[in-house]
Amino acid sequence: MTERPSDADDPTKRDRYLKRRRFLAAAGSVGAAGLLAGCQAQEGPGQAENNTTATTATTVNTTATTAETETPTTTTEPGSLQERYPGLRILSPEPENAEAAERATYTTMITPIQEFYIRNHYPTPSIDEGDWSISLTGAFDQTTDLSVETLKREFPRTTVFHALQCSGNGRSYFVPQVGGNQWSFGAVGNAEWTGVPVSAVLQRYGADTADGMWASFMGGEAPEGEDIFTRSIPMQKAMDDCILAYEMNGEPLPSDHGFPVRLVVPGWYGNNNVKWVNRIHVMDMMVFGDQWEESADQRTYTHWQQYSYRIIPEEDDAAEQYQSIDVFDTQDQMDAPDQIRNAYVYDQLVKSLIGFPGEGSTVSTGPSGTIEVVGVAWAGDDNVDAVEISTDAGETWEQAEFLEPNLGTFSWRLFRYVWEPDSGEYTLYSRATDDQGRTQPATVSDPSENLRGIQDDQFPWNQDGYCNTAYEPHGVDVTVQ
Repeated sequence: MTERPSDADDPTKRDRYLKRRRFLAAAGSVGAAGLLAGCQAQEGPGQAENNTTATTATTVNTTATTAETETPTTTTEPGSLQERYPGLRILSPEPENAEAAERATYTTMITPIQEFYIRNHYPTPSIDEGDWSISLTGAFDQTTDLSVETLKREFPRTTVFHALQCSGNGRSYFVPQVGGNQWSFGAVGNAEWTGVPVSAVLQRYGADTADGMWASFMGGEAPEGEDIFTRSIPMQKAMDDCILAYEMNGEPLPSDHGFPVRLVVPGWYGNNNVKWVNRIHVMDMMVFGDQWEESADQRTYTHWQQYSYRIIPEEDDAAEQYQSIDVFDTQDQMDAPDQIRNAYVYDQLVKSLIGFPGEGSTVSTGPSGTIEVVGVAWAGDDNVDAVEISTDAGETWEQAEFLEPNLGTFSWRLFRYVWEPDSGEYTLYSRATDDQGRTQPATVSDPSENLRGIQDDQFPWNQDGYCNTAYEPHGVDVTVQ
């Protein structure tokens, strides 16, 4: 198997935080059940007894009342990145990039902020919320600067559960290795995001929301002279379910996650979920061409829309650029290179991760002689239809069962497989299938094949290591005693 970071690292500053999780993992199936308190398995053959009762969850709840949230006065939190997020493995301290350090993160429905990955292109800015505003430009009847206070007090609140994943998650498993942060499995988390529907803002100020229009969201974190992080979102998606979020898991957004306001694009890769939003520009195309590459302030807006976050095989010198497209499902783009030669990274592909047992762990069976294999699966704009588990390195597969509650299409689903192993060494894989019948492939292709889509059970190697859903490198090696 491909080498991956072990869940049994040497002692670090985060050891005290992780001690309880390691204890639970060592407890076998009992530990897994403890991590799942509050979740109930769907009824079916072989269902374990004594499941806890699930609570009812609302996926999206929009109200007409205005928010009563107090305006925080703090900006960046004190302490080092590791001290603020003891559940993360730091890839770079500045700009801040870090992923979940332990597989146990993927045994719970909601990811604690201390374990939620961080992906920044520039250092986290220090922001006074009272001084922050969002400029509305382009095809609006009324262009204005919208303050965060106005956003919170004069617009409806909405909440969505969204499994947010860095498009580079799994990059470290590409062979040969590609450049960039070497994310392994941990650049994904599931959170409750609360804010204002983008549609409410666009409608109030008279944006042109016709089909074929685009809303480009721009971040305000770039240092002077650096390119502006910008993503162009098709208008139908912006109007459907995108939100300008100011809360994460019921708390004000942490600085590293976009305080005071970020874009949340449910079901789409993290690169679309722009942090520190300070401008929304509406027009009839994506950011494209000289007018967005030779701006008045000498900073380009096109880099992360047109050049980066594209699926580029070995044979291409660069991504082919388009003013507009009408296919936004990333896999559909990959499957039709005659329409879009290099897919734009938008909607997430179906994927799963085993959270327990952890990589390199030694586990014991419980009193019943079983171990619960537990993990999560998600599929972007689509629903996860099934998850299968292999305990013999992909030779045979068995169906896992989903756990409740189901927090909606954009959330991940918890799954469980009750395993009855003998003592020995095992390689475990999970593979998920979405409601369109698309299943995770086994491996990543060789660059020389120049694949642009998933073919022959292979995920296409690409120059920036994006969207890796292959299940073999994401598997775990465990010892049962």
